[in-house]
Amino acid sequence: MDDRFHSYFMRLALREAELAAETGDVPAGCVIIRRPETPVPLAAVPVIGRAHNQTEALKDPTAHAEILAITQAAAEFGDWRLTDTVLYVTKEPCPMCAGAIVLARIPLVVWGLPDPKRGGQNVFSIFTHPGINHHPEVLENVELEACEHIIKDFFRQRRNDNSCR
Repeated sequence: MDDRFHSYFMRLALREAELAAETGDVPAGCVIIRRPETPVPLAAVPVIGRAHNQTEALKDPTAHAEILAITQAAAEFGDWRLTDTVLYVTKEPCPMCAGAIVLARIPLVVWGLPDPKRGGQNVFSIFTHPGINHHPEVLENVELEACEHIIKDFFRQRRNDNSCR
């Protein structure tokens, strides 16, 4: 898997993030794919989970993109163990989502924008903690500028909307 491969699926996650922003949720999007065993055309790689943040829409603090996509992928996979998958998310997973990723045994996590305040890995070291039994590989900063842009635009707009009240 090369940069082009990872960028393709991160752009799918960005489309999900746009859907979250449209409904007033923090624009995070997630896509989970089956990891191909051999090189295949991008369009042939099955997406088994796809979601965006719906915390506001569902009034549910656990309705993060990663949690919703993991639930979809587990149903599609027919197992809670999501081995042989790759999870793409536009923003570094929070501790809750990082814990779910570990429990699901997802081997590769790819994110765009790091979260230096609440990141499950960069702040809490969940993926590398010696006390856990699964340590996913991490690839950071994929489509970083696009992921950063959608978050900054969302919060800029939110600040502008609040200043008009």
